[in-house]
Amino acid sequence: MDFAFDAHTEELRAKLLAFMDEYVYPAEPVAEEQRAQLASPWDTPAIVGELKAEARKQGLWNLFLPDAEYGGGLTNLQYAPLAEITGRSPHLAPTALNCAAPDTGNMEVLYQFGDEQQKKQWLEPLLAGEIRSAFAMTEPEVASSDATNITTLIERDGDDYVITGRKWYISGAMNPDCKIFIVMGKTDPDGADIRRQQSMILVPRDTPGVTVKRAMQVFGYEDHSHGGHAEVIFDHARVPATNLIGEEGGGFAIAQARLGPGRIHHCMRLIGMAERAIELMCQRAVSRVAFGKALAQQGVVHNWIADARVAVEQLRLLVLKTAWMMDTVGNKGAHAEIQAIKIATPRTVVGILDKAIQLHGAGGVSQDFPLAELYASARTLMLADGPDEVHQRSLARRELKKYL
Repeated sequence: MDFAFDAHTEELRAKLLAFMDEYVYPAEPVAEEQRAQLASPWDTPAIVGELKAEARKQGLWNLFLPDAEYGGGLTNLQYAPLAEITGRSPHLAPTALNCAAPDTGNMEVLYQFGDEQQKKQWLEPLLAGEIRSAFAMTEPEVASSDATNITTLIERDGDDYVITGRKWYISGAMNPDCKIFIVMGKTDPDGADIRRQQSMILVPRDTPGVTVKRAMQVFGYEDHSHGGHAEVIFDHARVPATNLIGEEGGGFAIAQARLGPGRIHHCMRLIGMAERAIELMCQRAVSRVAFGKALAQQGVVHNWIADARVAVEQLRLLVLKTAWMMDTVGNKGAHAEIQAIKIATPRTVVGILDKAIQLHGAGGVSQDFPLAELYASARTLMLADGPDEVHQRSLARRELKKYL
């Protein structure tokens, strides 16, 4: 067994760590200050554009995409430690590198399933960081943990499709730079195969009948840095039939192909969030005195820090194994491992962040430290891309199948 990263990965890690120290961390307070001066809280602070320009200049751009022609040309195993580093500043670093959700997943969909015209019109400007995008799947009226439940209709009408439905928690949709939605709906709602009823279609934001109704809060946060999470109404929105991605009935399969890499990317970044929490815990512990001695001398604090370190090391190994399997046996072959990391990583990181907040006292729940916002993000990932219980159900069935 060789646990070392290859030379190219180490080179990129060193470059990215320096980029974080020199540009990203100093930009965090600047971004907040600039956002307060913007006409709309959904506009992008100028510092973000500066970070993107510098990242592109340094070759830290589109690292998530394995095709060297379009992206970083990295394997999942090579990308994992880099995504982890960006997770230390999850609301700024991924965007700076053009490696932020939901754009990464949408670019992967267009790269794998889009035709040449769709790639030229939408993938190329996304890869260039000129526009943003959104993925419209979740609906408020149904249990979206079961994707076959969706009710949005995509109906053929001559040379067009007409989309009617209501979506919510559509990440990125509040950002005025979000120009395109990938919408999942049903083209064959009465079809015998419930996994062939769905299709995906490209719907430009300015299409008549598309209304971005409101921003949805997450634990009271509106997540301005990611462009919010919106409720979106599609009221007989009409687009050309050529906007369909792939074939009719292919939407469920495309969603599964999209969500596999998305899940591991979230877990990679979550490990970075946990590392920053541990760093903040240690800094706080050595700098604060209670009952006559530093918090770092309190036994319970020792336990919290030690348990956090052990947990992060365990998670990292599981995520790296999953990335390696995705590279060697494909996403389908690594399905169980993807489910395992999706179950284990968010809940473990939530626990670490909870202890970090506790150690910071009132400061931990304030805006003066990033912990409360990191907690909200991590806790949300116990729901996003499928709630824990759905992955547990599937993983348990896979294990039981060996004995039945």
